[in-house]
Amino acid sequence: MSSRPRDTILAGIRAALKRPTDPEDISTDAVDDRLRSRAAQVVPAIARGTRSELVNRFIANAETAGAAVTRTAPDGMADAVVAVLGESAVSGRVAVAADPRLDSVEASDRLTVERRGTPSGDDVIAVGHAMAGLAETGTLLMASGPDSPSSLNVLSDTHVIVVRTSDIVGGLEDGWDRLRQSCPDGMLPRTVHLITGPSRTGDIEQTIQIGAHGPRQLHVILLDDDADVGGI
Repeated sequence: MSSRPRDTILAGIRAALKRPTDPEDISTDAVDDRLRSRAAQVVPAIARGTRSELVNRFIANAETAGAAVTRTAPDGMADAVVAVLGESAVSGRVAVAADPRLDSVEASDRLTVERRGTPSGDDVIAVGHAMAGLAETGTLLMASGPDSPSSLNVLSDTHVIVVRTSDIVGGLEDGWDRLRQSCPDGMLPRTVHLITGPSRTGDIEQTIQIGAHGPRQLHVILLDDDADVGGI
């Protein structure tokens, strides 16, 4: 089948966007310049607001998606993790990300941590730290790396994610900006997980099934570390 009609359509689009009509004329430098000078897109009202409004919207949307949210002071993180696991009557092997911000969880004498870092299939509880929380949808942005293995997001039955109020942003575009800022050398992480509520699917007879591709329970520990937010 000839590709001439497709080429004609694509050439018309490139001309309308004032870009080279021949793909071979597009240099690597031009692509890099475009990525660095990306234009801001329209920001919906739900992704705008004061710091306090964004935090409250994140909590409301996360809970609507089926997550349980506990808000606490930064020095109460370990106690909050223990409390949510106890309240949920969850028991079993616990794996905690090797993120230094989670060291106090391992130090708690009320919780036995089986391993730090990559979990095994026998670890039924995983504890990780989000790079950002998106107020627009109540989503947690998890970037993979040595301190945050991707398997922590999918292997366990119960997932506990810590996020700080200072890391709550408006929408997805703000989350990507936060991710880029964390990678000054331009090397983005291999994997980025966007987690909104427990794992679920409606593919089977349009009936929601929880835990289809990952954790059945999602607990969010929100740490109040932002002076611009009212706190608990």
